[in-house]
Amino acid sequence: MNSRKDNKGRKLRDNETYRKDGRYCYRYTDIITGKRKSVYAGSLLELREKEKALEKDIEDNILTDMSVKKLTLNGLFDIYMETKNIADSTRANYINTWNNRVKDEIGNIKVVQMLPSHIRSFYAKLSRAGYSHSTIKLIHNLIYPSLELAVDDDIIRKNPAKKALGDYGSEPNERTALTVKQQCNLLDYARNSNIYNLYTPMLTVMVETGLRCGELIGLTWNDIDMKKKTISVNHQLTYRNYGDGCKFHICPPKTDSGVRVIPMTGVVKAAFEKQRELNFMLGIDRDFTVDDYKGFIFTAKTGRPLMPAAVNNVLYNVVNGYNAEELKKAKKEHRKAELLPKFSAHVLRHTACTRMAEKGIDIKVLQYIMGHSSIDITMQVYNHITDITRIENEVLKLEKIVNG
Repeated sequence: MNSRKDNKGRKLRDNETYRKDGRYCYRYTDIITGKRKSVYAGSLLELREKEKALEKDIEDNILTDMSVKKLTLNGLFDIYMETKNIADSTRANYINTWNNRVKDEIGNIKVVQMLPSHIRSFYAKLSRAGYSHSTIKLIHNLIYPSLELAVDDDIIRKNPAKKALGDYGSEPNERTALTVKQQCNLLDYARNSNIYNLYTPMLTVMVETGLRCGELIGLTWNDIDMKKKTISVNHQLTYRNYGDGCKFHICPPKTDSGVRVIPMTGVVKAAFEKQRELNFMLGIDRDFTVDDYKGFIFTAKTGRPLMPAAVNNVLYNVVNGYNAEELKKAKKEHRKAELLPKFSAHVLRHTACTRMAEKGIDIKVLQYIMGHSSIDITMQVYNHITDITRIENEVLKLEKIVNG
C-alpha cells in the first residue's frame, strides 16, 4: 500500500506517492489525450523537478503523451513528408537524400532530446567528409522544416536546427562551360570516331539546345516538328524508385517554365534527321513504352531509352577516347596536349547557354529557351562571360553610338 508520506516521514503532495520499491511516483492527466500518466524518480527532489517540467509543458501546451515523447527525427520526417504536396520526382529525391545521409546518423534521436549540438556536429561531420555547402544546405532544408512542424504541433518549444547551418561544407566546384575550341574538338572527335560517331547527333542536340538530361532522354518523335522546325518540351524522363521499384517514369518538367517550344536551328534539324537514319539502320524498336509515351529518340540498341547515367557514361568515354588520341598526337608533334576536362551532361547544358549568351541572344529569350524559372539563373551565365572578343565587340558598339 502506498503512503502519503515517504520513508523519511516527509509529507507528499497530491498525486505523489512513495512506492515499496523505493521509487517516487507522480500521476497526472495528459490534457491532449485525457489519459492518466505516471512519471517515476529515485528521489523526491528528482520527482519534483520532473513535476515542474511537466507543469511547464502543460502551461506551454507542449504535448506530454509518451508516444509523442518517443518520436524520432526519422518518424518526424515521415510525418513532414506526408504534409508536402510535391512532384513524385522531388519526393523521391528528398527521401533518398534522407535515407542516404540522415537516417542512420541522427535520425534515431528522439525529437524531444534533439539539441542544436547534435545537428551542428552532424553538419561538421558532413563537412569533414567533403560535402559541399549546397549539399549540406539541402539536408538542412529537410531537417529544419521537419523540426519546425514539431514546434507547431507543440511537441518541442523551439527548433534546435535554427541557426545551425552556418558555413559548413566546402564551396562547390564552379561549373565551367566548355570553350568554343573544346566544344569543336569534342564534336569533331565523335564525328570521326568509328566507335562514338553514333552519339554525334545527340551531342549536337545537347550543345545546341541546352536541354536538361531528363528532357533530352524523354524526347519522342511526336515532340519534334520537322516542318515547323520546333521541339516541344512538355515532359521529362526519370529512372527512379517511386515505391514501385527502380524504373522509367514520365514526369512534368522540372519547373513550370520548363514547358516550352524551342525553335530548331538548321544544325539541330540535321542532327535529328541523322538520328532518325541511325535508328532506322539499327532497327530500333519504337514501341518501347513508358507511361503511354513511345517512339523515344535517343535509345539503347534495344529501343529502351537511355538512362541519365548512360548519357554521362557516353560523355566520360568520349572524353577518355579523345584525350588518349590527343596525347599520342601531341607527343608525336612535340607539343602540349589540349585535353578535354571530364564533365557531365549538365556542363553541356551550361555550355549551350553560354554559347547563346555569347552570341548576344536577348536574356529573356534565353531564359525561355533554357526553361529557367528565374532570370537570376540566366544572369549568372551572362555575368561569367569574360571572353575578350565579346568585350571588344561591346566596346565597338559603344564607339559607334558615341561617334555616330
